[in-house]
Amino acid sequence: MSSQIIPVDPFDFVIFGGTGDLAERKLLPALYQRQMAGQFQELTRIIGASRSPLSDQAYRDFARAAITSFVKKEEIDNDQLELFLARLSYRQVNAMSGEGFEGLKEALSESKAVRVFYLAVAPNLFGDIAKNLAAHDLNKGDVRIVVEKPIGRDQASARQLNDAIGEVFDETQIFRIDHYLGKETVQNVMALRFANALYEPLWNSAHIDHVQITVAETVGLEDRVSYYDKAGALRDMVQNHMLQLLCLTAMEPPSSMEADAVRDEKLKILRSLRRITDSDASKLTVRGQYRAGASPSGAVRGYAEELGDRSDTETFVAIKAEVANWRWAGVPFYLRTGKRLAERVSEICIQFKPVPHVVFDESAGPMTANQLVIRLQPDEGVKQWIMIKDPGPGGMRLRHIPLDMTFADAFEVRNPDAYERLIMDVVRGNQTLFMRRDEIEAAWEWIDPIHAAWANNQQSAQGYTAGTWGPSSSIALIERDGRTWHESV
Repeated sequence: MSSQIIPVDPFDFVIFGGTGDLAERKLLPALYQRQMAGQFQELTRIIGASRSPLSDQAYRDFARAAITSFVKKEEIDNDQLELFLARLSYRQVNAMSGEGFEGLKEALSESKAVRVFYLAVAPNLFGDIAKNLAAHDLNKGDVRIVVEKPIGRDQASARQLNDAIGEVFDETQIFRIDHYLGKETVQNVMALRFANALYEPLWNSAHIDHVQITVAETVGLEDRVSYYDKAGALRDMVQNHMLQLLCLTAMEPPSSMEADAVRDEKLKILRSLRRITDSDASKLTVRGQYRAGASPSGAVRGYAEELGDRSDTETFVAIKAEVANWRWAGVPFYLRTGKRLAERVSEICIQFKPVPHVVFDESAGPMTANQLVIRLQPDEGVKQWIMIKDPGPGGMRLRHIPLDMTFADAFEVRNPDAYERLIMDVVRGNQTLFMRRDEIEAAWEWIDPIHAAWANNQQSAQGYTAGTWGPSSSIALIERDGRTWHESV
């Protein structure tokens, strides 16, 4: 079985920060892959924009190097690559002074196609770029503006950024991107729940014991030193990626898959999260920072050594969260994320309650409750863990095994990168997988008190050895409830 590729209408795609890291590693390779898939029509154009003085040919050379570096060799077709590069041009612009925007306007005036302005730049430039686009009437018509995280570092700064963009762009034009929502398996959460009669009747506190969401990385600071030390794991991962995963897992069925119907339900979950305060932060949260240890690539330095300075910034967070509504009353949501952990894995584990009465005798072996494990990375997939009889004679012996529901072999198609999906959704004007302003601000409303509690309680980051699963207190966080962290298999 193969998937159907539906071409999109011609569009102009302008990348502010067109020579930056995000454009090089993600955006240009993603756009090339959509060219390869046959989704672009003839008049589609891609324009890089930044302060650097470059010719069109120099920018095409930059794009060629990016694609050959970040696209698998077997996925590069020289003819398609040349067609893709022919779509590219470059404009020198200065976001703060406004220089170059008139030239950008002239380039875009040649076309009436959909316009996408992708702000692959630091958040402090969002407002300046938005105002300069408006000053040159580039915010009118069939236009979308895409902004990357971080959208603020707290609720107040998020509101300022949203205000700055919202002054000149309508909310329907603003696409706040979280690349996690473009992952195939994340979207399968909604498909599993709302396209099957099997799960939704069980998706509640009567049948589910608890939920675990883990986003673990084996890497350290890499090239994000200046940003990460000001942000930390709570702002960098929990406020956006992990809360979005929690929302998709916990939300009520929307009335439809229309963007606002889905986002309304996610917002209800964010507003239902029980506030963590000074009095319970030490029991419900764990902060950690990695020390020297080992990684899959060998011995590694600790966070302070990589940073080159002392710091109390957390590289690990574990939280016991509660969704205070009828469906989820009494069901804890355990969140865990960190750098330099034992394994690179992102997954959602739905732990069902055990059977109410065991009819088998002890010779059958131990009974293990069912689990549904939704893995985002690596090896995206879905597994339902169930109890079955061990084949063969000799009585009833039970085994806990996974049913693999990825059906990967059934689809003769490569698994697109998250950015590929999200970029095409922007072009189509589909905001379902993008965050609305009130979602962003509601997420910060839950995160800010945790930061305040850490500061007020002087809850410092606990050390953990690189290559482990974080501080021992994160294990105690879940084991004091008689539960354990799921070990991926």
